[in-house]
Amino acid sequence: MATVRLFAAARQAAGTGSTEVDATTVGEVIDTIGERFGPGLVSVLDTCRVWVNGEAAVGTTPVGPSDEVAILPPVSGGCDG
Repeated sequence: MATVRLFAAARQAAGTGSTEVDATTVGEVIDTIGERFGPGLVSVLDTCRVWVNGEAAVGTTPVGPSDEVAILPPVSGGCDG
């Protein structure tokens, strides 16, 4: 199973920083974790970037059992300067 790492708002919405998913593509990973963790995570996933083993990925990117899939929401912030 692929290891999925969730960061920032995705981690907060899922209530965990990682999970394992049996999937063959990034799209399947996204669908599975959306079903597993519910609509709060699904709404966050729409804005996230996905990386597989440190490389940018899209829905059709293959995922194998030893891969690490990182779910990264956009980062916001700054200073009021």
